[in-house]
Amino acid sequence: MREQRLAATWARELEAVAARIGAFVPRPESRDRLGRFMRVSVVGDARRNGWQLAEAAAEVTPHGMQRLVASAAWDVEGVRDDLRAYVQTALGAHDGLLIVDETGFLKKGKKSAGVQRQYSGTAGRVENCQIGVFLAYATVRGHAFVDRELYLPESWIADRTRCREAGIPDAVALRTKPQLAQAMLARTFAGGLTPAWVVGDTVYGNDRALRRWLEAQHQPFLLALRSDERLWVWRHGAPRQLKVATVADALPPGAWKRRSAGAGSKGPRTYDWALVPLARVGAAGHHTLLVRRHLTTGDRAYYVGFTHRPVALDTLVRVAGRRWGIEQGFETSKQEIGLDQYEVRTYAAWYRFMTLTLYAHAFLAAMRARQTPRKKGLRPAPRTSS
Repeated sequence: MREQRLAATWARELEAVAARIGAFVPRPESRDRLGRFMRVSVVGDARRNGWQLAEAAAEVTPHGMQRLVASAAWDVEGVRDDLRAYVQTALGAHDGLLIVDETGFLKKGKKSAGVQRQYSGTAGRVENCQIGVFLAYATVRGHAFVDRELYLPESWIADRTRCREAGIPDAVALRTKPQLAQAMLARTFAGGLTPAWVVGDTVYGNDRALRRWLEAQHQPFLLALRSDERLWVWRHGAPRQLKVATVADALPPGAWKRRSAGAGSKGPRTYDWALVPLARVGAAGHHTLLVRRHLTTGDRAYYVGFTHRPVALDTLVRVAGRRWGIEQGFETSKQEIGLDQYEVRTYAAWYRFMTLTLYAHAFLAAMRARQTPRKKGLRPAPRTSS
């Protein structure tokens, strides 16, 4: 009986999601096919090429599914915005984090928009691939993606003929990964999703323009840094700009505190941590350098934080530990719904496929959240009344 009730709940909620998306699809035929796309995306094999989607949806040929992703008339940006609203409703909590990160999609050939030999963190080496920049929302209730952008290397933007062949509009200019992240964050803030924290790895933490923009939005953040990033610290009563590794080298033994960043696959992720106030004379808010040191190897990681008022070390440690929610999101979305199993080449089709697939992933996250008891969350970063 319980399994029957659960199956009925899933079917009912999936139909509701298909109806939400269908509001952005003008043609009945495309709405029906989109509903089938969503149903087959949340069950069965994670491979999602055209033939497999068509077979699972009981269609004779893959042409309909391919047309849905490539050229059928529907409002992809409207669906993206509705995805954000759906995730906020399903997972929203006071401790919410927005996490920005990129992932690679290995590809053959040279025709797919943005593909070239470039470093892929997914593969851990230089590969022929596309790079997508993603924004995820994570709370104690779960995590799901709310936005996506395709990174276009400079070699692509410089070759307008190649861009046109891949369906990239002439108006699309070169944007770095941090600039893509800022665009997604701006859309998300404008859409009414205001997180307790924004977190990201060194690609985004080392971008000073992104950090300044977040400060201008009065948005608390904790972003990873490379060891050679220079920050202003107090030395002998005056501000001095030093590499963060140099700052960490000078910390006395008593500055380090042993804390767990949360549970990992092999138990608590325990490290030594140190907190250093930064010298930002005349700047609003509170700026800190957080250093993490491995208990065995001594390897260190660095984070720069911005809040409106001082925040306890324990809170910053837990925030740093929760950045891995987006890595879990990449893993589950690829394994469960085939995020990386697409056969589209054009710029617009990439966004269409990603948007629908991320919505399917969000549905699964929402259903898991319904079946999981609520947990106590993080303390939000303190804000001023301004």
